[in-house]
Amino acid sequence: MGSILFFLSILAIIGTWWLSRQGLASKPWLEPSAAGTLQDLEPEPVAPAKVGLGVLLAVIGSFFALFISAYAMRMQLPDWRTMPIPSILWLNTAMLVASSLALHGAKVAVRRGETGELKFTLIAAGVSALAFLSGQLVAWQQLAQEGYRLTINPANDFFYILTGAHGLHVLGGLVALVRTSEKAWHPTSTDRLRLSVELCATYWHFLLFVWLVLLSIWTGWAGDFIDICRQLLT
Repeated sequence: MGSILFFLSILAIIGTWWLSRQGLASKPWLEPSAAGTLQDLEPEPVAPAKVGLGVLLAVIGSFFALFISAYAMRMQLPDWRTMPIPSILWLNTAMLVASSLALHGAKVAVRRGETGELKFTLIAAGVSALAFLSGQLVAWQQLAQEGYRLTINPANDFFYILTGAHGLHVLGGLVALVRTSEKAWHPTSTDRLRLSVELCATYWHFLLFVWLVLLSIWTGWAGDFIDICRQLLT
């Protein structure tokens, strides 16, 4: 249960920070202005796509939070058998980190108007994401060959469901990334291209965060971290 509270706390902190960056939490009537009029205090409009993405990430975060909660409760039953973590997951994690970093580079490039660097970072992000998905399939194959298949053990079921759900979200992100790349290769509005890149980067960073939380739970790091926090607070 501690894992789910930890996940939700971090998610709430990230959500609050993201909303403040978008200006949704600002109070313009309390902010100073040189002219001192309400007309000068009007905030910049927030793109509806950013609001939509925020809602989508909240839904996805709640989905994984519920599964993590079920995972934490189910593992307390006697029929639970912990399964080994395939070593390829570390390589897959590196690929997802590389993809997220590449999209951050794309966001910087589009702000600077560097078209060549933007195209390179978008390609790098896509290739790294495909490598991550391919590695996940290899991990499934390795586990199946070792006898860790579905319906044999509850731990196996949760692993396949969580990795599969996460992979589907990465696949959906790849669709959005392809559409963003099309805008980079064809003449389009600079503002639209910049918005698309920023939305992709935010979505990718969130998926990386979710994956790191899942990995920390499977390896036991999340439980160790929570125990350390409890010892420090008591």
